[in-house]
Amino acid sequence: MLLPYRFCLPYNDYMNKDLIKKIEKKLKEKKARLETELASFAQKDTKVKGDYDTLFPNFGTNQSSDEEATEVATYGNSLPVEYALEISLAEVNRALEKIAKEEYGKCEKCGQAIDPKRLEAMPEAKNCVKCHN
Repeated sequence: MLLPYRFCLPYNDYMNKDLIKKIEKKLKEKKARLETELASFAQKDTKVKGDYDTLFPNFGTNQSSDEEATEVATYGNSLPVEYALEISLAEVNRALEKIAKEEYGKCEKCGQAIDPKRLEAMPEAKNCVKCHN
């Protein structure tokens, strides 16, 4: 049940530890999936936290111009995927940090509790439905 803004409960009354543990597990699983997917075509940048660098594919040394063009296209197609995965990973990491600080489930805009059903569906949500819209 989504509560109207004026009826939102304080954070401690709204979030229970079992739900937070369930969500934390879900977030850690999603983090592992995202990192595995990124590692399949990119490597972690050791200088910039949370950044990955897409690897340029190498199909061999004796290539035709078509094969070289395929390498370039593959690399170009991987860049936006890398970016989207990095953003998702950053959101998951931010949510995990909030859980560790016991700040998880609070709307970043209004400070009220985010509906637990929203958090179960989208654990990395940072705003309540009212503020998101």
